[in-house]
Amino acid sequence: MMIWGLFDGVFSTAVNLLFFLTVVVTIMVVILDNRNPFKTLVWVLVLVFLPVIGLILYFFFGQDTRKEKRISKKGFERLSKYPMMEFQEQESFPVSDKEQYSIIRFFQRVNKALPFEGNGMTVCSDGYDMIQSLLKAIARAKHHIHVQFYIFEDDAVGRLVRDALVDKAREGVEIRVLYDDVGCWKVPHVFYDEMREAGIETRSFLKVRFPRFTSKVNYRNHRKLVVVDGEVGFIGGMNLAERYLKGVSWGIWRDVMIRIEGKAVYGLQTSFLVDWYATDHSLITSSRYFPKMEEKGHALIQMVTSDPVGEWKDIMQGLLLMIASSSKYIYIQTPYLLPTESILVALKTVALAGVDVRIMIPERSDSRLVHWGTRSYMQELMEAGVKIYWYQKGFLHSKLVVSDDRIATVGSTNMDFRSFEHNFEVNAFLYDRVSVLKLKEMFLSDQKDARLVQLKTWRLRPWSQKVKESVIRLLAPLL
Repeated sequence: MMIWGLFDGVFSTAVNLLFFLTVVVTIMVVILDNRNPFKTLVWVLVLVFLPVIGLILYFFFGQDTRKEKRISKKGFERLSKYPMMEFQEQESFPVSDKEQYSIIRFFQRVNKALPFEGNGMTVCSDGYDMIQSLLKAIARAKHHIHVQFYIFEDDAVGRLVRDALVDKAREGVEIRVLYDDVGCWKVPHVFYDEMREAGIETRSFLKVRFPRFTSKVNYRNHRKLVVVDGEVGFIGGMNLAERYLKGVSWGIWRDVMIRIEGKAVYGLQTSFLVDWYATDHSLITSSRYFPKMEEKGHALIQMVTSDPVGEWKDIMQGLLLMIASSSKYIYIQTPYLLPTESILVALKTVALAGVDVRIMIPERSDSRLVHWGTRSYMQELMEAGVKIYWYQKGFLHSKLVVSDDRIATVGSTNMDFRSFEHNFEVNAFLYDRVSVLKLKEMFLSDQKDARLVQLKTWRLRPWSQKVKESVIRLLAPLL
């Protein structure tokens, strides 16, 4: 009995020592990773004061995969061969504004994003417009359809789109569907099996399965795009789910998607095919997926992607340039406001310089934790002169930024750490006045359904709320 007790004590000491060493080693790994100091400090504090929870969180969400390559340089050059030829053949597009040119050049150099003029652009301001427009485009498809959504729900809307795709597949149209594995965790496998049985190639992005679970949970493909015959594209913040049409219990679901016709669709096609290669390991480079096109309109558009494995934070840095170059106004719609330090400083700086900065966020959110974090940034922004509006008609999920009647962007990127640092995102940047003014008018229309938050009143909110907001803000890099 004494021997067993001694053995038990030694075993318990060994386990505790092993656990202690694991925590220490993990902390060293976090520090040596040379991340953002604030983010590093958050991880260290969590690991020190909540070691068990901290290790679990780090195992699933904390590991950095930025050095992993999704596609070789040679493979990307093959994939972008035809868009590059079309880009080089187009006449110099009219960009006299030096700020516009600076952002366009930045994306060309860092993101290899090609700007194309002569595009047609239509705004889908609600779920009904988007689904109707999407179904029409699917019905007219002749060669291929590429569909990519973070969420492809097994509900009335998801099944409606799925059945439309199945019908086209039976007509001989090539169809590829890419969905995020975590975003669609609740969707039964049979939902996608029905598409596969009809000949639709269906893949899940970064499939999460043991034993290689870890950081795959953290790095998600948040992109929402559709490409039809390489000529028509959709991009924005909407997923395929019934709530985008019916709304939520407290109101409508407010979102935006844009439909594009023209060579700018090459950017969406390239984004999809890179993700397809990363998932399926098949490189699709045929010219059939990049058809020659005549002008469809007058919109000048550049498709920009960002991901957690690249060297730069492309979209975040582009938004930083956009904010810094604003001289009259910058209007922002985002469901979640958890800005990185650089974005936060830029917003406050231009507001202090007299730029009309307006940020519209939902008064009620689909994520209580993130919403409390969002609230923690409001006072310092308002003190710098930023106007913050509560959208009250329902849940605002739109990701829109408009500046000075000269630049606008619509896409999947939220104003938060997750979109900037952890997710695979895609945004359309628009530089022609007509397109920008359409999106500006949409913001101003939504402003009629929003309430301006008064700084004087906001300061008087209960201390219990302030404490809760501040505590959640400490976790902002991890949310």
